[in-house]
Amino acid sequence: MATLSKYRRIIIKIGSALLVDGSSGTIRTDWLRGLAADVASLKAQGQDVIIVSSGSIALGRNVLRLTKDALSLEESQASAAVGQIRLAQAYEGALGTLGIKTAQILLTLEDSSDRRRYLNSRRTMTALLGLDVVPIVNENDTVATDEIRFGDNDRLASQVAAMVEGDLLILLSDVDGLYTGDPRINKSAHHIPIVEKITPEMEVGAGDAGSPSSKGGMKTKVMAAKTAMSAGCEMVIMEGDVERPLSALTAGVKCSWFKSSSTPNLARKIWISGMKPKGTIIIDNGAELALKAGKSLLSVGVKSIKGIFDRGDMVCIQNEMQQELGKGLVSYDMREAELISGKKTTDIAKILGYEGRGALIHRDDMVL
Repeated sequence: MATLSKYRRIIIKIGSALLVDGSSGTIRTDWLRGLAADVASLKAQGQDVIIVSSGSIALGRNVLRLTKDALSLEESQASAAVGQIRLAQAYEGALGTLGIKTAQILLTLEDSSDRRRYLNSRRTMTALLGLDVVPIVNENDTVATDEIRFGDNDRLASQVAAMVEGDLLILLSDVDGLYTGDPRINKSAHHIPIVEKITPEMEVGAGDAGSPSSKGGMKTKVMAAKTAMSAGCEMVIMEGDVERPLSALTAGVKCSWFKSSSTPNLARKIWISGMKPKGTIIIDNGAELALKAGKSLLSVGVKSIKGIFDRGDMVCIQNEMQQELGKGLVSYDMREAELISGKKTTDIAKILGYEGRGALIHRDDMVL
């Protein structure tokens, strides 16, 4: 029996085959209501929930009567545009009746590979979670091309988990976990209940997509597991086609758990430590004491700026004796940082002409 109560932030990935009826091309309303009840239970325990959902293209192609198996890029984009509206309405209806607020977030690969956009996406989702909202995330298939797409929502879900420092990623799928081979064609393949390390044999044994409406397969799920585990996030693959899938998980349903030896916070700190600094920020004695007490770095405590950097770049933090205190991701570019150095946070809007962020370097983006 598994317990989900120990997890602070849970990301749930839902495949098209679960959410959209394959024959009618419409939302499986009863199944979605059951999932919504499970999400409400998590929210009642004070846990953050993010849903990464497929289904927009499957819904849209039905409305547009595109019945052929393979769609062109333009047809897929058109289907996504039509389907996204229906997808958002379905989640708002199912969760809204339980008093849960939802928001739609559409991402492309560039939103995770470009540091500025990555930080914007991270802060938006963090803000929504702080406002007790359940973000509904999907790849922005309407504008994404092959060059800027994740290609499947398994990998998107793992990137989201890493982005928001999630500690559990649940992949609701049409399979009940990882096997030593494809059980559909290899009857001797056996189930792997716990994975502590992804091996080359596991990657070779992973199969392809199981249904026409799905882009992913076990191969993409293993890739997602590698990303999640490296970010300190555990992951589980389970058969989601039950009335209350998360309740089934806590009851001990057959599944595969991917364990991480790290934590989201530690993994993020290691990632920050490995980046190359683009500049240096020299701070006064008061700011130094504040950082050692676990506070963020505010502009008022900055004495001078060195180097050329953009927002989101790594910078060194030094005291007045030019001793390195740590590193962090800066919230302003070099020009803006110079303008607000030594100034109070309340003066930033007047100086820059817009409402900036409160901290020059937030404590979550800092390693001392």
